[in-house]
Amino acid sequence: MNSSQLPATVWLVRHAETAAPTMFHGAESDVELGEHGKRQALAAAGWFAEQKPTAVISSAMIRAHDTAAPIAALCRVAHHVEPRLHERKVGPLSRMPRAEANHIWDDTINRWLTGETAYSYPGMESFDELRDRTLPAFNRVVSSHPGGRIVIVCHGVVCKVLLLNILHGRSHADWVNIGKIPNLAVSELVPDGDKWRAESLLFLPPPVIAVNDLHADPTVRKTEA
Repeated sequence: MNSSQLPATVWLVRHAETAAPTMFHGAESDVELGEHGKRQALAAAGWFAEQKPTAVISSAMIRAHDTAAPIAALCRVAHHVEPRLHERKVGPLSRMPRAEANHIWDDTINRWLTGETAYSYPGMESFDELRDRTLPAFNRVVSSHPGGRIVIVCHGVVCKVLLLNILHGRSHADWVNIGKIPNLAVSELVPDGDKWRAESLLFLPPPVIAVNDLHADPTVRKTEA
């Protein structure tokens, strides 16, 4: 894809905190934002207003849609939905407490790191299946906004799979060393030849950090890709 046909800037964003942040949800659980997540989304909207995006795109899931909506409203730009950017299918892990399911997730990541990217626990999507679903959707979205400055709000695992496939020099083997993806983590991306370059990777906007400092409970271990 020619760079002139792409947005000038893409901000790839994980949704705000859900109403049940210590559980695995996946595509099977259309959980809403919690009160803290709503505060995060409003804080992020104020920060994005200063960046002057030209469009906001989200998955159709409530937690992504309701994170994107205040951003689009405050920035006075259109809010589009891309259903194929929904969260990973997690099958039997959906709505399971993190402590009960961590061993399954950890084993999955270890297999992906060693190159078994087609592996998936029964009922769950593999790395390869995620890539094959989300990468065409990402490419479809970006090609629809040539020269634009767009915000894409989706999900932690989706963000990580996309980053490992679209950034120069990254692959499945970088799953751990690319870093965690907390709620409202932002990666600022620009076209770079046939791939993308991260101007900033997985950072929290300062207003979101301020909200977290005031309200977040550091003892709660949340789900992060």
